[in-house]
Amino acid sequence: MPQIFKKEANLLVYKLLAAKVIGIGVVGLAVWYYFSPRFVDVGYHPKQPLPYSHRLHAGDLGIDCRYCHTHVDQSAHAGVPSTQTCMNCHSMIFKDSPNLAALRDSWAYEKPMKWVKVHDLPKFAHFNHSVHVKAGVGCQSCHGDVAAMDVVYKSQPLSMRWCLDCHRNPAPHLRPAHEITNTKYNPPDRLKVGEALLAQKKLNPPEDCSSCHH
Repeated sequence: MPQIFKKEANLLVYKLLAAKVIGIGVVGLAVWYYFSPRFVDVGYHPKQPLPYSHRLHAGDLGIDCRYCHTHVDQSAHAGVPSTQTCMNCHSMIFKDSPNLAALRDSWAYEKPMKWVKVHDLPKFAHFNHSVHVKAGVGCQSCHGDVAAMDVVYKSQPLSMRWCLDCHRNPAPHLRPAHEITNTKYNPPDRLKVGEALLAQKKLNPPEDCSSCHH
């Protein structure tokens, strides 16, 4: 009796098994990576190359967020301070502090500081800082009261549901432009101000998938 299937068909079973194993492995790696503390844990605070206190700089000294995060209102990425930015002050202030040894090395050897991102979204999610800042969303809404943090930690889950909740009801998060970096902003008429800004700017935050996943 002639064979119905060719010999190559025997390999099909092995190919399917291999594809299944690889598929399970890829899904497993994705879950392990994107469900790690870096992406989902409120309170996540990685170790940084040197002890930098936002409470001191942004809180006590009142340095505006945009002095260090220079691109936050201009591009998708907020940016991290360059060594030059830090040395503008620390070439004269606490210039011999042992806590700033890594900064001095960075300056001397022209190697950038390796800051570790705290609010790090998965690669498949796109967030544009400038769009949100120009709309009137304050730093506090996503990052918490950074001016009160010695060590910056993740204060919000930054999950898809959390983002959509804001897009569906943005008024509570809107504020005047001059209050964007004020992490203590909480006037009694906050919701009224937010609703007025929402109407004035004719904001209509998108909820379709392609807005954040493209």
